[in-house]
Amino acid sequence: MKDKLQASTKYGLALHTTTPELGLAMSNFDGETRSDVWNLERQVSSLLHQYLMEFIKPQTWIDLAFIAVAKGPGGFTGTRIGVVAARTLGQQLDIPVFAISTLAAVAWSEKAKRSIEEDVQTTTIAIQMPAQRGQVFGAIYQFTPDYSGLNILLSDRVFTPEVWQDKLANWHTEYDLIEVQSNLAATVNSILELAYLDWCVGKSPDWSEASPYYGQHPVNI
Repeated sequence: MKDKLQASTKYGLALHTTTPELGLAMSNFDGETRSDVWNLERQVSSLLHQYLMEFIKPQTWIDLAFIAVAKGPGGFTGTRIGVVAARTLGQQLDIPVFAISTLAAVAWSEKAKRSIEEDVQTTTIAIQMPAQRGQVFGAIYQFTPDYSGLNILLSDRVFTPEVWQDKLANWHTEYDLIEVQSNLAATVNSILELAYLDWCVGKSPDWSEASPYYGQHPVNI
């Protein structure tokens, strides 16, 4: 495993822009962590750089070891803005960029509510989120037995409500269903933590590999 971001001298930074809210989180994973969420509505693109500059202080760009970003699903414009910003930072700073599923972050945020004593079968999490045109985004994740990570049982995809309900009705294990409605940016800490887990096992994705996941075309075609 990586030493804690080189003896805590380096930080991870996470961005969450898939909704009208901006979520930022930063940590050296050795006792210093901070995060915040702002409702910027349509001003995310024009204010993102300003908020980033203020948020990272007293650290600077050269203190970053990696960038994490919510890749979607979510709003088309917001998701694109976040991924582009993360790619740009990753390219300019020559550091890895981890693109993390919005739905995976929701699942990971459930970890604090659970304990390693729980039956593993009850640690399966189905995530459901409204999509455009009456469809839904759905995914199913499972905590590892020691709660040190997530296994993808069903990757993020778009379903009609009927197909999604049928998928859940015929799922082969017990699960908890989480219906996402709002406050997605509040899971920015989960975006950062999931990226750090990958970092710790030696993953180092190039900025060019970070791509948004829209799931749907932004207009009805």
